Amino acid sequence: MQIDQLIKVAQQALEDMKAKEVVLLDVQGKSSVTDFMLVASGTSRRHVNSIADEVIEKVKEAGLRPLGTEGQETGDWVLVDLGDLVVHVMMPDARSFYDLERLWSFDTAAEASE
Repeated sequence: MQIDQLIKVAQQALEDMKAKEVVLLDVQGKSSVTDFMLVASGTSRRHVNSIADEVIEKVKEAGLRPLGTEGQETGDWVLVDLGDLVVHVMMPDARSFYDLERLWSFDTAAEASE
């Protein structure tokens, strides 16, 4: 499956489950783990887990098996590893605390020239 198709499947699952504040981060060249991250918020721990479950289900229906998941037992932050795409579904407090958007927004080209 092409990365753009995978992103669309995951974004649709997030939209279907009414995930809040969905942001796509391009971390190519910034992370050795993945190329893209989708970050979204849920309104409760149950909502966070349901969103992550929907992402997993839709990706499986599209023919891809997730490499792994983390955090489903607590529901504050569930990570779904899809290889070139990692989906983070978080409670608003956890999202604000870890601030992944700011963490991954640095410019590698600017840093290389310093």
